[in-house]
Amino acid sequence: MEIFRLTFSPIEVNTFIVSDNTGECAIIDCGCYNRKEFEKLTRYLGENNLKPVFLLNTHCHLDHVFGNNYMLEEYNLRSWYHMEEEMNRKNAVNYALFFGLTMDQPPEPGGFLIDNQEISFGTTKLKAIHVPGHTAGSLAFYSQDEKVVFTGDALFAGSIGRTDLPGGDYATLIKSITGRLFSLPPETVVWPGHGDKTTIGAEIKSNPYFN
Repeated sequence: MEIFRLTFSPIEVNTFIVSDNTGECAIIDCGCYNRKEFEKLTRYLGENNLKPVFLLNTHCHLDHVFGNNYMLEEYNLRSWYHMEEEMNRKNAVNYALFFGLTMDQPPEPGGFLIDNQEISFGTTKLKAIHVPGHTAGSLAFYSQDEKVVFTGDALFAGSIGRTDLPGGDYATLIKSITGRLFSLPPETVVWPGHGDKTTIGAEIKSNPYFN
């Protein structure tokens, strides 16, 4: 598995390109805020002969879906996410205005994912893990083979996601992290929706929300 991270938009969201030796790849949280940012993503795909076959969203807050329309236009890909994120997708334009930003309405999904569902492309397998709390339908995408998990805005290096937006709940998020993410092997690399990578073991040991 190859993982390439690009950081986009004024909100500095991480967009991940996950690929393998077949040339197929998945885009996780396409946060391209404008056409110029999207061209950075397409340039990387072209230079590395990668074919995007999945667009995945950990959740549908505005910064994580900025680029979904571009992905539909360029690659005919619609996003897959948990059905409880539909409210956030539908309200993304209003949330953008709250942050002083503008965006087009994100397109309807390609389908919905459920807890423990497997996503396969090329030789890669990811498992969707439901980790509500930041939002009601937040998902993490976990590769058991590669010991990597993409946590969206549930778990960060040294922090956790905010829970003061609609659908957020602090107690639920703490339960999700301790029950679903901290049960992964401690060497599992965590790629969050914002900021730098960490590991499950490091967060168990030193994340201030759990110590």
